[in-house]
Order: sequence, then structure tokens, then C-alpha cells
Amino acid sequence: MSALFASGHDASLPTPGQRTPVICLMGPTASGKTSLAIELVQRLPCEIINVDSAQIYRDMNIGTGKPNAQTLLRAPHRLIDILDPAQAYSVSQFRSDVLREMISIRDSGRIPLLVGGTMMYFKALRDGMATMPAADPSIRQQILEIAETQGWAAVHSRLAAVDPHAAARIHPNDPQRLQRALEVYLISGRTMTELHREEPAQSLENSIPFDLHFFAIQPGLRNVIHHKIALRFRQMVADGFVAEVEALMRRGDLNLSMPSMRSVGYRQIWQYIAGELSFDAMLERGIIATRQLAKRQVTWLRSWEKLQNFDSENPETLDMVLKSIERITI
Repeated sequence: MSALFASGHDASLPTPGQRTPVICLMGPTASGKTSLAIELVQRLPCEIINVDSAQIYRDMNIGTGKPNAQTLLRAPHRLIDILDPAQAYSVSQFRSDVLREMISIRDSGRIPLLVGGTMMYFKALRDGMATMPAADPSIRQQILEIAETQGWAAVHSRLAAVDPHAAARIHPNDPQRLQRALEVYLISGRTMTELHREEPAQSLENSIPFDLHFFAIQPGLRNVIHHKIALRFRQMVADGFVAEVEALMRRGDLNLSMPSMRSVGYRQIWQYIAGELSFDAMLERGIIATRQLAKRQVTWLRSWEKLQNFDSENPETLDMVLKSIERITI
């Protein structure tokens, strides 16, 4: 084993000029990423950074699959519970925050272990970001009004008319990215595709002293993840997911147009509480929405370069991941 891992949590800092390895653990929802990450930090001098766009919000615990307090004592997570659900959080903010936390972990002599399923966050970290116009609340509200009156499919159609490349890349059921892509055009008169083409994002490879190593865990068969998703969603409801959403609704300052409330499961339970869905319909739609999320995540993973894949159902996966991490630090 390399010197970096040989002495456990007393591992020395990288020598001058040495690039710090960063472990990025990806995978579809319900694949067991968090459980694997917790096992890894018990064995390696790693510290976890959350890469889940829903777990950043406080008071959204059950529906986001957030580790409980006891688990967080064993394996603390950075970038968790950092925002109120009424606040928005951008990809660029994440990139800035995660780089700050990675540097902090590196300077403490540990290895950053990034864990989550928000693939756009991982992409921004890997590729950097082009300069985009700042958000405009009035433009954003106009887009939300279109979505509320005509549906997000109408927003997708408008984006396709001005930026077909972005529309082809963004799923019609991905409101946050749809909203941002159309907003960029309405603010600047330039498409997101044009801006990315004219100002390529600066590569992290050339700007930050980290080597990113990407790992993914997922089951080999689609029906396995579908089964896990159904079990997990039903268990969340049994654990108090409905009461969690009721508490959020009682605040009075949240609505379904906000990024936090567009998180998988929250919309369906909100509609159930509001009397728009029956209990059974809520369960069915929540499970379907989660499966759709998993499908999008798997699509991202299929095209991800230099990705080491592991079967989440293989009992040897932990040992295999440990060996792979050992090899990259030698």
C-alpha cells in the first residue's frame, strides 16, 4: 500500500508538486453509494463530501435519503444541510464550495471522497464552467409561469426553438436545467451552447492540484434497481416522509416551483397532501419519478470517461474498490 494510506488517518500530506488523489463515488439512486462510502472511511484516511443536490437542504431528511445523525457521527459529510429549502443553489456555487472543502481536507492530510448522484455537479468539477450571465429573478419568474400554465414540455419546446443542442441534451422532465438554459438565452440573447463553444471551460486538470478518480456502483440488471427503488420509497413513506413534507408546507414560504420542492418524491407527496393525488397514486408516481431519475443517472454513467464500474450486488465490491484506490495512490 502506498505511503499515503499506509498509516491510516495519520497519513502525511502529498510532497510538493504531488497531485492529491480525489475519489469520486457515483451511481444511480438506491444503489448503495452512501453505505459503501461509510465503509471506506472506516478503512481509509478519507473524508466525505456530499454531491447530492437535495441533501444540501436542511429539514429534508427522509425523502433525500440523508444519513441519520448516528451515521453522520461515524462518517461526517461536508456540504450537507448547508441551505434552507427556500434558497436556490447553482452548479457554480457547488463547484466553488466543493473545491474549498477538497482543499481543506487535503490540507488536513486526508483524501476527499465525493459521494452522490448529481452528475451535473461531478461534470462541473471535472470540466470547469464557462462564464454565464447571472440569474435574473424576473426572467426566471416568467419561465416558471409558462411551466405552471402550460407545463415544462412547453418550456422545453421554447428552448428547442432557440437552442436545439441544449434541448436535445436536457430531458423535458429536468425543470432546473431547462429553466437555466432558457434563462441564459432570454437574458443575453446568446444560447448556452454558443457560450460554451466560445469560451471552453478551463480544465480542472490544468488549474487545480487534484487527480479525480471516478468509481461507480450499480446493479447489473435494471429490474434490481427498480425493485430497490420501490422498496426504498415505500420505506421512506413508512418512516414519515409525508409528515416531513407537511412540516415544509406549513412554513408557508415554499412552493412546487422551487428547486428544493422539485426533488424526487417531494412533489408527489405535496400533491397528495393537497388532495390532488390519492395515496396509491402518490406511491406509484413517486416510484416512477425515482426510476426516471435513476435512468438519467445511468445514461450519464454510460458516457463517463475513465470510469471504474462495480456491481453493487457483488459482496466483493468493497474489497475491489479498496484495491483500486490502493493502486491509484502508489
